[in-house]
Amino acid sequence: METSGRFCYEQGNVFLEASSLSKVYRMGATEVHALRGVDFQAHQGDFVVINGPSGSGKTSLLNQLALIDRPSSGEVYVEGTPTGSLAEGRLAEIRKAKIGLIFQTFNLVPVLSAMENVEYPLLLQRIPRNDRRKRVLEMLTEVGLADLANRRPDQLSGGQRQRVAIARALVTEPKMVLADEPTANLDSETGARIMDQMSKLNEQHCVVFVVVTHDPAVSKYGSRHVQIHDGELIEPKREEAVYGIAPSSA
Repeated sequence: METSGRFCYEQGNVFLEASSLSKVYRMGATEVHALRGVDFQAHQGDFVVINGPSGSGKTSLLNQLALIDRPSSGEVYVEGTPTGSLAEGRLAEIRKAKIGLIFQTFNLVPVLSAMENVEYPLLLQRIPRNDRRKRVLEMLTEVGLADLANRRPDQLSGGQRQRVAIARALVTEPKMVLADEPTANLDSETGARIMDQMSKLNEQHCVVFVVVTHDPAVSKYGSRHVQIHDGELIEPKREEAVYGIAPSSA
């Protein structure tokens, strides 16, 4: 039975929560406050779009939510479990099992083919070979790269590498996907196809999406829209966030 994102939200199933999250980088004697006491929740079924100018803290926030970087203060909870005191190995296990990551810089393994890059996280999950290959080919077909499955990243264009990265993030069927400008290197048709795939996963399987973007075509997919400025989050009131009601303009 298909489950809509709104149903998931109304059930109150919080997948991820950030509480009083702050991040301070030190550059010599100078302190740079990338995040300032951020409170944030992502419920099953949420599709959160985060907008903000360069230097506002978007990437710092994604790195915290992805458990890649540790906060200077505050806590990130995944399905109610605090992660601040967990060892790096345990954080890696949580990412592997539950979180898909789409980086603007691709982060593909240069010596592996497109198929092998997408297959790699399934290897870590010990998925049987036949099941792995089936899922990888289905995902490469979805992003329009089935005929380039055997090419290495240096044999692909920037847009094609981005599609490989997106396929790799989605192939594990994660509970949450964090994406940094996922359509930045894609033409409009491919970008729409990718976003439709994300929307389908969000609506049918309650996969949480948190997407940083400047693309208005991506923003329309969001069920919640959040602004970040100087490391602080600004979000519409709850009824607007849940039901997609556009906030009134002054």
